[in-house]
Amino acid sequence: MMKKVLIFLFAIQLSAFSAFAQSKEEAAVAAAVETLRKALVDADKAALENIAADALDYAHSNGKIEDKAEFVRAIVSGESDFVAIDITDQKITMSGNAAIVRHKLSATTNNKGQAPGSVKLAVLQVWQKQKGGWKLLARQAVRI
Repeated sequence: MMKKVLIFLFAIQLSAFSAFAQSKEEAAVAAAVETLRKALVDADKAALENIAADALDYAHSNGKIEDKAEFVRAIVSGESDFVAIDITDQKITMSGNAAIVRHKLSATTNNKGQAPGSVKLAVLQVWQKQKGGWKLLARQAVRI
């Protein structure tokens, strides 16, 4: 009887652990999201070019859609200038060599050198594993 109780308790503990454990791939995607966040704030051209897939489809909350070159140019030029970005409520869903990331984003902006502004967005990102690394393939944001 005691053996059954111990097995039962172990099974409950194991299932609780696995429910909260982040897989290795989810952790890698989360790290890629953080790399993107930092590259956006720093306007780091090399990091942006490295993290974005060649086929990037980057959609802004105002409906503007950019390809990889347009996206990188807008950030580096200051047309889209993120002074600070805070990401919350992040959820990562894995599907083979793709990952869907949803989160809320609050940012301080200084677009085109205008006085600091702020934006609150719900963001959907699609990441794809390419050549052993995670690349941002698509992004859509809506204002909240």
